[in-house]
Amino acid sequence: QLQPYPQPQSLTLNPSPSTRTHHTIMARTAALLLAALSMAEGLSPAGLGRRVQRQPWRLAATVSSAAAAADLTTAGDSLTLSCPAKLNLFLRVVRRREDGFHDLASLFQTLKLGDKLELAPLEAGAAADVLHCDTPGVPTDASNLVIKALDLFRERAGVDTKFAAVLEKATPAEAGLGGGSSDAAAAMFGANKLCGYPATEAQLLEWSGEIGSDISFFFSGGTAYCTGRGEIVEPVEPLPSPPDAVWLVKPPVGLSTPRVFKALDLDARSTAAPEELLAEFVAGGARAGRLVNDLEQPAFDCIPELGALKEQLGSDFGFDRVMMSGSGTTLFALGNPADEAAFVSFCESKDYFHCKTEFTQREADSKDWYPTE
Repeated sequence: QLQPYPQPQSLTLNPSPSTRTHHTIMARTAALLLAALSMAEGLSPAGLGRRVQRQPWRLAATVSSAAAAADLTTAGDSLTLSCPAKLNLFLRVVRRREDGFHDLASLFQTLKLGDKLELAPLEAGAAADVLHCDTPGVPTDASNLVIKALDLFRERAGVDTKFAAVLEKATPAEAGLGGGSSDAAAAMFGANKLCGYPATEAQLLEWSGEIGSDISFFFSGGTAYCTGRGEIVEPVEPLPSPPDAVWLVKPPVGLSTPRVFKALDLDARSTAAPEELLAEFVAGGARAGRLVNDLEQPAFDCIPELGALKEQLGSDFGFDRVMMSGSGTTLFALGNPADEAAFVSFCESKDYFHCKTEFTQREADSKDWYPTE
């Protein structure tokens, strides 16, 4: 039931899940091969695609040449990894630090909604990683967290392998859902697996905090109490009685995290003790714990539409557990609306991203990542 996130008309919308389920492993592998060959021939993937369009007879030779240029000769040489989104079931801002950052205390939870990352090693001696993304506007250079994660993995693990990566986006940006952080964690996990596990998962968790505050969380089992800037991760057992559904709603506007923190009034924060909030969720589950987010009001001050939407989700559609995730701008609602058809129609009329999803988990410190839908 994932709906395409509205993009400017000049961009291409993400495919819906019904379309995505028809993508085969051959299509993803072909994209990897195309990326590998584009690097080998000194062309962008788009440039190589235009060459193939002008000379269709080259297609078979293109795939064959790319297979020779990249180490993709067996199925075991590529991985398809889920990159789950996350929620903050509560988020307390503990204090402002001397370095300008803030210490946080938050309960994180992974969701079935997420991106997909296909990862495969390139031939020995390849000069650089190659990243392809299905969403126009997403950077595929060294500024992308996937590339940063692969660079960090090589530096710390002492390996030289370069990778071809294909990223299929489903998690919207500037949403408070951790999409880029999850992509980076999956890249580190996948690279470590493809290289024969030169690092432990505990090392990956520790290293990942160098490039992003939320990345470390994804090396937990899917539920964790995170402190510091978010990089100190204390795994939590799966919460009891998970909700039947989690609805996500996001207006077609984003907020940068620095802007939200700039609007934060430290004197207006919740006084609830993070340890008490955590105990409520551990004992009674997601529908029992208090939903507290110290970043919610400053986000509403920046975009009043968000505050009005939260009220409307309760008054018009019957949701009784609604809060913003992270620094926004996604609101989540636990359970189902009174009238699902009316709710979906409302979201579509406003061009809101909307998605019905569920919690997901993995076994921490295992050879398996999060389940791929």
